[in-house]
Amino acid sequence: MLTPTRMINRMAFQSASCQTRHIGSFIRTVLCIDPPNSPDDPTPENRFHPWESSPSAQLRERAATIRAKALCPVTSKDIEFTCPYSGIPTHHSKEAWEQDQEYHQSHRYNILKKVNIYEHDLRSGRQFPEFDFPQEQHPDKIINLTSWDTYFYTREFFSMDTEFQLAAVTKMLSYPMTIASLLHQYSPYLLQPKGPVTLEGLKSLAALRYTFYPESRSSPLKDRPMRFFILGARAESQLPGHVWKQLSYLFPETSFELHFIGPECLYDKDKSQYVYNPRPVVQRYDENLCYVHHTEYFHTLHEAQDFFPYDPYLDCFFLFHPGLSSKEANDQWKKSIPGLLDSKCAIFVTGYHQQDIDNDYEWLLNNYDKDLDILFEKRSNLFGSTKWELNDLNPQEVFQFNQQIFGFRGKRYHATKT
Repeated sequence: MLTPTRMINRMAFQSASCQTRHIGSFIRTVLCIDPPNSPDDPTPENRFHPWESSPSAQLRERAATIRAKALCPVTSKDIEFTCPYSGIPTHHSKEAWEQDQEYHQSHRYNILKKVNIYEHDLRSGRQFPEFDFPQEQHPDKIINLTSWDTYFYTREFFSMDTEFQLAAVTKMLSYPMTIASLLHQYSPYLLQPKGPVTLEGLKSLAALRYTFYPESRSSPLKDRPMRFFILGARAESQLPGHVWKQLSYLFPETSFELHFIGPECLYDKDKSQYVYNPRPVVQRYDENLCYVHHTEYFHTLHEAQDFFPYDPYLDCFFLFHPGLSSKEANDQWKKSIPGLLDSKCAIFVTGYHQQDIDNDYEWLLNNYDKDLDILFEKRSNLFGSTKWELNDLNPQEVFQFNQQIFGFRGKRYHATKT
């Protein structure tokens, strides 16, 4: 039991400690000194765990999936050895791991290690203050879209001081910011030869910007919301509303309808599965932002004229990682691409990595070269995700969401005198 004297001494000690903390905080503020790191702050050291013995059951399951379904790149046998540098199962044996010269010379284990620590950070239970996004942008403050850093700074996001914070936020924001960086009046992408935008691309982008910025219009063109059609939608259709709302903050004069299209665009969290609905499922976030989920393929909706009429001033298509050239999706895209070209609206495609975008670009030109115009040449996406991901069926393949991008549109034929 505390005596009155001991109680007074303890209170005096606590008061002195509190004053010391306040003085220390004041000095750090005046001298612009960063506060001391918390032991909970993520670092490569405290986020590294071999997946097989991970504190996360999900990552232990992923390690088991790799062992069960992936093959060693050296021996073509089952994977049974965990790379000590990355903590991820990669080879059949230690001998095979040592013999894989390409793996070691390319230092791929460094990227795999990033995959490891990013996944553990997301499951660490730490606070994520970086997910507290800003809201309306003051009209007198100009947004800089040169890079993630300048965007975060001019939009006054929480300071992204670590690669972990960047990885977590850019993975989500990559979808709305890829769209915004293409269409905004301060887009960082320039006209050829200084940039990837072709002359035809400039025409399509000018039409869309004519709608975005009413002070530039000489006629009352916009009589309905802008429509963004997102084909083959999966993860992007499950993003929280405040993530897509960042798009509205960059275009405050515009109302949007986001049309998510495809059999995996509607996820039932209660059933933990994708569900089918014969009718569009509408979710309204606010008066300026609306989501519409269509669980049919685009060619089915196009043939039924559900979206007619298309308007190049008000409509735009986005294909995030469509896998146009992949055997699994090839047949469906052959049915959908003609409808996309018929719309005469701008279409933008992203890819996981260089090989992915090259395959889709080549497939498109091989099949539809005479029917399309390139709007935006292949290049790295300035607003691709910085978080590294892993293909569990091939742990040698690492990628980032929306890393590469290009754009096209159905060819427009001009009337000529005969």
